[in-house]
Amino acid sequence: MCQKDSEVNVVDVQTRILARNDNTAAHNREHFLERDIFALNVMGSPGSGKTAVLEATARAFGDSRKLAALAGDLATDNDAARLRRAGLRARAIETGQACHLDAEMVHHELHHFDLAGVDYFFIENVGNLVCPAVYDLGQSANVVVLSVTEGEDKPLKYPTMFARADLVLLTKTDLLPHLPLVNVPAILDALARVMPDPRLIPISPLGGEGIIDWLDWLRMRRNAMLTTSEVFA
Repeated sequence: MCQKDSEVNVVDVQTRILARNDNTAAHNREHFLERDIFALNVMGSPGSGKTAVLEATARAFGDSRKLAALAGDLATDNDAARLRRAGLRARAIETGQACHLDAEMVHHELHHFDLAGVDYFFIENVGNLVCPAVYDLGQSANVVVLSVTEGEDKPLKYPTMFARADLVLLTKTDLLPHLPLVNVPAILDALARVMPDPRLIPISPLGGEGIIDWLDWLRMRRNAMLTTSEVFA
């Protein structure tokens, strides 16, 4: 009986936490949509290449003033500093011991952020393939960064993360000639098993592969967001 009561309490607490988070996320979403900002939750393992992708995005975009980012990590503002050097408006969120960002953290930073002229807002989540997938931050799209070195079965081992992804960026493809055991078709097969609408772009922030396709996807999705907003205005 005690064990059953404990389980009920845990479920109740989790439900209330997520409900409060979702309310704040809806408020964040209003902030973005009323300014025509396309916000993305960029997720992935530590070292998968999230920051490198955003650096390459800033370099290739042409007008980095239209880009801004929040970089979440347990400690240090190293990633935010890298993004600022690449030309983005960027701030850090140091979570301490929290393994993910939540909507309240993002909301707090938005009130200290100059969003004038921003078209794309990247929320680089804490490196983790579990918790970040559960928390809505107010974004319009989820992007998961998966490096070729992480193993073909990652989507199957962390299905919630990949099931909620709108796009997977397969990074560090410049290493493939040196990794004969990496089976890219097996990665695609794993994604097809868990993603309702599998979409993947191979990308090399260092070599440049896939950057144009990534930018085209960003522009297409923002245009779709703006069209939808006009319909419901």
